[in-house]
Amino acid sequence: MSASVVPASGAPGLPAALGLDLAAAIDLAKAEKAPSTRKAYGTDFRLFAAYCDAKGVSALPASPETVAAYLAAEAQNAKPSTLSRRVAAIRYAHKLAGLDTPTDQEGVKATMRGIRRTLGGAKSKKAPAVAAKMLRMVAEVPTGIAGLRDRALLLLGFAGAFRRSELVALDVADVTENETGLLVTIRGSKTDQERQGETIAIARGDVACPVQALRAWLDAAGIEVGPIFRPIDRGGTVRALRLRCRSVANIVKAAAERAGLDSASYSGHSLRSGFLTSAAGNGASIFKMMDVSRHKSVDTLRGYVRDAELFKDHAGAGLL
Repeated sequence: MSASVVPASGAPGLPAALGLDLAAAIDLAKAEKAPSTRKAYGTDFRLFAAYCDAKGVSALPASPETVAAYLAAEAQNAKPSTLSRRVAAIRYAHKLAGLDTPTDQEGVKATMRGIRRTLGGAKSKKAPAVAAKMLRMVAEVPTGIAGLRDRALLLLGFAGAFRRSELVALDVADVTENETGLLVTIRGSKTDQERQGETIAIARGDVACPVQALRAWLDAAGIEVGPIFRPIDRGGTVRALRLRCRSVANIVKAAAERAGLDSASYSGHSLRSGFLTSAAGNGASIFKMMDVSRHKSVDTLRGYVRDAELFKDHAGAGLL
């Protein structure tokens, strides 16, 4: 969130001696959200503020009527899921500023319920890159240094059920290779906001091995410390920077297109959902799946199991 939506360190009535400590407290409060979430919230709140400026009303604090009117105005152009995130951004800005949250009022909640009922609130799912499709995708990666990186990213991302933010955050020091595969430490994730860290195992593959792919990439790129996945310039030089989350999605889409798949149906999440769908279809225990995916809720994983078993022992099998 931008500084304009948080209380100033020199707010009236506060001792001047609290200035630096209060500023630090504000920074820590903002750090409770992942950088990607803060960035999205900042964009969402700026859109809301622009609407309020155009209407001549206050954005901070905002009245429940202003928020409801904004949602109604945006309902034809934005998905219900997008509007839900904007509501969360408005709520978060008010909480950081120590103000009453207009989004908790029944009028705002009723407006959102009406939007979902009228326009539909189902999320559009991206296709999972299941094992068979993953093999097709990695078989078509180009030769050269970029191909080695993309192959390693695709296979590791699939085998570890990684979120794209987790993939790009990996450092060489986070990975240990042994005879049976890899031990990968994830320093922080969506379900580990306090960064206690979790270690997962990556099994070796018989046809396309993530362990071998990762070693080939690191050796070719000469990477011994720092970020594992990095951008490559047009001249083929591996840069010292960390790859961005958006780049993971682009790599997945490009691999899908080369494999003859509909690239628009794939995203960075396809690696994670592909592993879980494939593991469920292969009869893996849901608890073993959770060891890799680090889901905290069995209910969340149950959807992947259901998708994988939709036609298994189907009630309509043999009826026609």
